[in-house]
Amino acid sequence: MSRPASSAASVTHRRLEGSIVIATHNAGKLRELRELLSPYGIEALSAGELGLAEPEETGKSFRANARIKAQAAAVAAKLPAFADDSGLAVEALDGEPGIHSARWAGENKDFAGAMTKIEDLLRARNATDRRAHFVSALCVAWPDGHVEEFEGRVDGTLVWPPRGTAGFGYDPVFLPDGHTRTFGEMNAEEKHGLPPKGKGLSHRARAFLKLASACLPPVTDSLKF
Repeated sequence: MSRPASSAASVTHRRLEGSIVIATHNAGKLRELRELLSPYGIEALSAGELGLAEPEETGKSFRANARIKAQAAAVAAKLPAFADDSGLAVEALDGEPGIHSARWAGENKDFAGAMTKIEDLLRARNATDRRAHFVSALCVAWPDGHVEEFEGRVDGTLVWPPRGTAGFGYDPVFLPDGHTRTFGEMNAEEKHGLPPKGKGLSHRARAFLKLASACLPPVTDSLKF
């Protein structure tokens, strides 16, 4: 297996063209990843559409879990696969929920309950520090075992009560630094739109910009986001 893209100072990146599998069953994440890929002319299939099973995420980091998902989908679909593992890390909760962000929402994806749990824990600790950050690890895996890995982060603070119904997950309680609206109050272009129209604000967009620079063809004027 070749070394991850970020593990060495000098690496020859592999170009990504044609069709790719997005290794997620999360509708909100799938929508954002398709929007990010759309300017590049990449046909994006989803693991759900192909009936691929969700592998057990046994990694101890965002990057490890993204790799598990991408590699499993690449082998099963015999196509390059693209996976994201992301989550919210709260400073006063020692980085939780972190890689367990989705699990805190339970099988029913009750993120309203998960946001309430975070707020209750902060109040129980009398925490005045409401700093938090989102992390996104992106991995592209090919059926032959080659992988490319990239990571992005955005810092901010938690608000209460939640604000906005756009986005998904913990977006309504996350206020990114330098902004007056939460991710839940931003439209798609504001949150993760890519330059020149957007600013690549979100953690996923920041990771994707690194991936695009390394692995995707230039965007033509007719394909710009």
